[in-house]
Amino acid sequence: MYEQKTKETDQSVIEFIEQVESPKKKADAYRLLDLFQDTTGFKAKMWGPSIIGFGSYHYVYDTGHEGDAPLVGFSPRKAKISLYFATGDPNRDHLLQHFGKHTAGKACVYINKVDDIDEEILRKLIRQSVEFLQDLYPE
Repeated sequence: MYEQKTKETDQSVIEFIEQVESPKKKADAYRLLDLFQDTTGFKAKMWGPSIIGFGSYHYVYDTGHEGDAPLVGFSPRKAKISLYFATGDPNRDHLLQHFGKHTAGKACVYINKVDDIDEEILRKLIRQSVEFLQDLYPE
């Protein structure tokens, strides 16, 4: 049976951010913490050892695999900051065209620093991702 690796933990978000070595990345993490909390209305929680998540949803795939995940989140990693949004949201690419300097994967968007992006577009991406997942996985 599959065991989900990234679960919500009781680790302190502030303690995690304080361990970020780069002063600039630490400052960006605090900016993102405020921005994500203000936009979602959810309190930040640690998911696994390094993801700061906001809200949660329970998913069930056609294969029967199921689990819980944050609605949105971020992680101030050494190389880049990872922003986590909904996988499969068909409207995300349109907003990313106006987002600023980034690269994107299936669920993640990677940025070097918050100053490289448009914070208002980030707020739209956050709201859109939360709405998409709450519609897809209603409680």
